Amino acid sequence: MTKKLKGVAIGAGYFSRFQYEAWTRIPEVAITALCDLNTTRAKEVKNTYLIKKQYQDYKEMLIQEKPDFVDIITPPETHFEMCCFAADQGIDIICQKPLAPTYEEAIRLVAYVKSKGVRFVVHENFRFQPWHREIKKIIDHNEIGDLFNLNFRSRLGDGWGNDAYLERQPYFRDYEKLLIYETGVHYIDTFRYHAGEIKNVYAILKKLNPIIKGEDCGMMILNFKNNAHATWDANRYNESNYLSPRYTFGEYLIDGSKGSIRLYPDGKITIQLLGENEKEHAYTHNDIGFAGDCCYLFQRDYVDNMIFDGVFETNVDNYLKNLSAQEAVYQSAKINMPVEV
Repeated sequence: MTKKLKGVAIGAGYFSRFQYEAWTRIPEVAITALCDLNTTRAKEVKNTYLIKKQYQDYKEMLIQEKPDFVDIITPPETHFEMCCFAADQGIDIICQKPLAPTYEEAIRLVAYVKSKGVRFVVHENFRFQPWHREIKKIIDHNEIGDLFNLNFRSRLGDGWGNDAYLERQPYFRDYEKLLIYETGVHYIDTFRYHAGEIKNVYAILKKLNPIIKGEDCGMMILNFKNNAHATWDANRYNESNYLSPRYTFGEYLIDGSKGSIRLYPDGKITIQLLGENEKEHAYTHNDIGFAGDCCYLFQRDYVDNMIFDGVFETNVDNYLKNLSAQEAVYQSAKINMPVEV
């Protein structure tokens, strides 16, 4: 490759730093500019990650910089306008999730950007956590046979009390939909990555903290077309007893016809075949960046596919399947019945 891919980024909030840091470790990319309305925050990010320019107006930045791609790291209500403007300039797009405030807006956004012929990818990084990549390999090698049960249990403990979410993402307090919209969609995608396409869903959703608007507790059950089922038992209210709750985000059990896979909160994976003792499965994972360095792994995969014209796993057509399932989850909780996807 003779020249670097030229990228710019919009947003300098809490999570953006994981992405900026990851870009510094990808030699094929140069992030030449960033934009944020908060100039103090933007300057700090600019200086920390040695980015040459900062802007307050993202449109000016996109026109002036003429990048190969833009990394949009802003709240969902900004995405429609930003993505459409970038598409109008012929600029490829990485967009943070949630993709849009509503499923209907997400569909309109995807249709518009696709009509402009640019590449459009959602920054969905949970499937890129190294344990989920390794579990996928174990499943694909048929080490535990046909899947029938996937169960993930998560307690994040950042949403109780009067100061819930203030430290990292205070806007979570005002989300009309929270647990599934912000966190559960990661597991819809991860379960699909491991088990295939979803047939129907059933969900129970609750609000435990009265100071927030959306739900913060839930039980989500996904039934797959291959007759496997997945359960996500989660809340953001109660605390875990893990040393690092935001490393794996919980415990994962996958049962198959030959045995089981277990993911532990410290990233350890074990395989227990029927009639045998549980054995640790050796693989590499590092406590770097966010959740096993999954931002870097996502961004590395994005760049490889840009260079070699590959298929993006979280392209928007694929990601709309997650959002369709997400809509069904909320509908199921509303009517207290299973809903087809």
